[in-house]
Amino acid sequence: MPKSRKLFTSESVTEGHPDKVADQISDAVLDAILAQDPKGRVAVETFVITGQVHIAGEISTSCYVDIPRIVRQVLRDIGYTRAKYGFDADTCGISVSIDEQSPDIAMGVDRALEVKEGEISAKSQLEALGAGDQGMMFGFACRETKELMPLPIVLAHRLTRTLAAARKNRTIEYLRPDGKAQVTVEYDGYKPARVDAIVVSAQHADGYPLDAIRDNIINHVIDTAIDSNWRDRETRIFVNPTGRFVIGGPLGDAGLTGRKIIADTYGGMARHGGGAFSGKDPTKVDRSGAYAARYVAKNIVASGLADRCEIQIAYAIGVAKPVSVFVECFGTNRIDEEKICQLVDAHFDLRPGAIIERLNLRRPIFRQVSAYGHFGRPDLDLPWEKTDLALALREAAGVKIDEDKFPAPVFT
Repeated sequence: MPKSRKLFTSESVTEGHPDKVADQISDAVLDAILAQDPKGRVAVETFVITGQVHIAGEISTSCYVDIPRIVRQVLRDIGYTRAKYGFDADTCGISVSIDEQSPDIAMGVDRALEVKEGEISAKSQLEALGAGDQGMMFGFACRETKELMPLPIVLAHRLTRTLAAARKNRTIEYLRPDGKAQVTVEYDGYKPARVDAIVVSAQHADGYPLDAIRDNIINHVIDTAIDSNWRDRETRIFVNPTGRFVIGGPLGDAGLTGRKIIADTYGGMARHGGGAFSGKDPTKVDRSGAYAARYVAKNIVASGLADRCEIQIAYAIGVAKPVSVFVECFGTNRIDEEKICQLVDAHFDLRPGAIIERLNLRRPIFRQVSAYGHFGRPDLDLPWEKTDLALALREAAGVKIDEDKFPAPVFT
């Protein structure tokens, strides 16, 4: 392999993958509570296995939601409606073990340390919020795609969404809900050059030959999802490389909330703090902090100040202000990174309450991102994907930027 040739791979899974089933159930419970009680505190974990769904966690809310009913509806929506698919929404067993949020955590979230010590005054309960946990969150953006996302994860998600669509509209009638895709992109520096390898594993009904499955997947999924300009005669394609994928879903493998955090974010192109998103209300900075970090990074890249940007935000439990904010532009920045850090501090309030207010997060908007990625979703109107501060950042930077290469962002 020539020294200049670099390959990078990202993976996505369909909504019927066991881990994604768990994520969708957790976020459906969260959405149902936020729809009635925007201030509800939710930390829900879901575990799925053959014929069973187990839900556990902590919920503090003034409303009631029928969790088993929510679970069954999510499974129906995904497509697990018959025992022959390996899971049946109407007959699976469901157990629920829910307690209230720990008062030790709640007292730090309800009233931040800075408020208690008189460092800041809070005009509202939202302003008084402290971080719901310690930890670090990362956000990332780059100019590889119109979504300002890395190309490998964008293509991987396109494959799994197209695979799911081919099942649902019966373009390929023998497909079942479980599936995976993986895309390897060859890079020249930071510039994507071509797709080197494509892997698609699709659950299917018994009795269909591999050659027929391969032809259908190539013709109706790969050719639809990945533009031919990215592929050449040397692009390797693997379809169901074990030769058979009949047993899938929770029957084939256990699923757990929070086990697809790389597919949820940037496909491994950026660092990850380790915290999952699904099942957590926005006072949990694992979720809101990561969304805010994406919002910051995307606005920096959209402004033209850098071609690639990674943001790290770190919090201490019960403390409103981040303990640190780190900016890395990988040498693509057009002004000093120190100046970019100053712009971030001036334009973005990264306290949990301010994030919740700015991004309007106390709404039932989370199940829709629990499959196929939380970032780079032009199909959804997500507040953390907006570039509404990009122009202000560019003007505040006070530098001349080539409008042909880096046009001013178009706001929606």
